[in-house]
Amino acid sequence: MTAETLARTSPLHGWSERFAALPDGVQVVAEPFVAMADLRLDPVGPAAGAVSGAVAAHLGVALPTTPNTWVRGDTASVIWLGPHEWLVTSPFATPEDLDAGLRGTVGDAGVVIDVSAQRTTLSLRGAHVRDVLATGCALDLHPRVFGPGSAAQTTLGLAGVVLLALDDTGTHYQVLVRSSFARYLAAWLLDAATEYCTDTSTTDPGRGA
Repeated sequence: MTAETLARTSPLHGWSERFAALPDGVQVVAEPFVAMADLRLDPVGPAAGAVSGAVAAHLGVALPTTPNTWVRGDTASVIWLGPHEWLVTSPFATPEDLDAGLRGTVGDAGVVIDVSAQRTTLSLRGAHVRDVLATGCALDLHPRVFGPGSAAQTTLGLAGVVLLALDDTGTHYQVLVRSSFARYLAAWLLDAATEYCTDTSTTDPGRGA
């Protein structure tokens, strides 16, 4: 008797049709599974420079040191979570490879925790996305304030999220939400986008006069 391998299933499996029904001005896509690791190290310790340099060489992108920012490399992105903490994400590596690679790089100078199952990633794009986000987020998301490279740990609706700005027009964002809140947030986004959906009830030829 052989053990069956269970397929990894997103908390938003089956929601693609609901997202596809949204108007062009509010596009929501649940991204494929992304490997994530929480990296903690002291950036000002005696070996800080060498460790940070080794991590940068390994990931192909330097750890951001400016609060509430994020950077993207060819194979990984790094989000500043605190003075000693970063969230490393990669759609190209397996959780095991990302974790092992970082552990081998930082050694005893840091702590690496696989948090791949902790969050679900949503991509939001469109002319009205910032309007939708503004109905449930207290931050000023105007590109002059929250431009590309900006990151924030905030609340959207009632869900704690990590929000990333991806462009300088305020029309493209990425949201990382706890997997246990993913369906709640998806339903919240669909509801918040309702006013931007066209009402076709008067033009549906299948409806009676």
